[in-house]
Amino acid sequence: MELLTINNVWMMICTALVFFMHTGFAFLEIGLTRQKNTINILFKNIFIITIGLLLYYIVGFNLMYPGFEEGSAGILDFAGFGIAPPENGMTAEYADGGYTWWTDFLFQGMFAATAATIVSGAVAERMKIGPFMIFTIIYVGLVYPIAGSWKWGGGFLDQLGFYDFAGSTLVHSVGGWAALVAVYLLGSRIGKFQNGKPQAIPGHSIPLATAGVLILWLGWFGFNGGSVLSADPELTSLTLVTTCLAAAAGGVVAALVSFLKYKNLDLTMFLNGILGGLVGITAGADVMSPESAIIIGAIAGVLIVFAVSFVDAIKLDDPVGAIAVHLICGIWGTLAVGIFSSNPEHTFVAQLIGVACYAGFCLVTSFLIIFTLKKTVGIRVSEREELEGLDAHEHGMDAYPDFRLNEH
Repeated sequence: MELLTINNVWMMICTALVFFMHTGFAFLEIGLTRQKNTINILFKNIFIITIGLLLYYIVGFNLMYPGFEEGSAGILDFAGFGIAPPENGMTAEYADGGYTWWTDFLFQGMFAATAATIVSGAVAERMKIGPFMIFTIIYVGLVYPIAGSWKWGGGFLDQLGFYDFAGSTLVHSVGGWAALVAVYLLGSRIGKFQNGKPQAIPGHSIPLATAGVLILWLGWFGFNGGSVLSADPELTSLTLVTTCLAAAAGGVVAALVSFLKYKNLDLTMFLNGILGGLVGITAGADVMSPESAIIIGAIAGVLIVFAVSFVDAIKLDDPVGAIAVHLICGIWGTLAVGIFSSNPEHTFVAQLIGVACYAGFCLVTSFLIIFTLKKTVGIRVSEREELEGLDAHEHGMDAYPDFRLNEH
């Protein structure tokens, strides 16, 4: 019983750390965008975590962990609305004594909301809030849990041998694919591309963005550390070491490559490199050596610099670099398990199949949701609203009323 208590307390701490990541996302997104859209971004972030938890209670948890029966296809099942703990849900029989049923629900619920937060940053400054809220409800309520069940719920990818420890694909790429579709269907912000050339649209608070990244890194102690699913001293400590080393390597290498490419010390590249390293290690943090973690983070750091410029080159406008960080590094981290894992059962082919399955499912579902919204209610604010700011038009409020800037 003492061990169950220790394990459960550790999982609760990790749950709180993952929750705190929403502060990090909020700071990062408002820091890298303009002052006139701050309320809008904060409103979306608060909406995602609140509605996300309610949806996960109503349908999400039982869609994601439906208890696939022997011999089922392992693609879709549902254990019923709401949550009711099983008889052994509060005992050491449940989850090998790693945590209780209630903790299980809450920890997984925190992850569910993260996928939509990734999309929020990518569509910042030009998407109508109503359609975004509808998208969030469908994506967090249905798409993410079904995708999650394929691996974490014991579905067909789990049976195939696909491995994703804490969600490089299941959380980050699931959000990243939707971000890609949303940005494509929305179009770029006014002034982003002039004569075919991408123009920098500076964010209003790089200090806030920096704080956001450091908070996210702290949150990752819970994101990856909690994914051990107990307070196992060896596995949790190894997981946190590989997580931190990959983050550090990603940041340093992104800053270095960016300097060599652009001849300036770009803090935003440094920050996104850290996030890229974190996303990259998330799929295999528990099966990597420290050396492998540094290599995975370093490659993620290189990918960030080239992915950001590639996204610009194909005329996609992603204000916070969500596609480069969460999608590209999510794919890389998932494939890296097949190359660097200490477990010989993890194969590159199984990882590749997993990435392909999620790509297909998320591209199709997010396209159907957002394209339908575009054709029915419209997803883009008017030119006037965009130029004057979403805060004034969507919310009738100003984030910094004493420091009103004329920034068009």
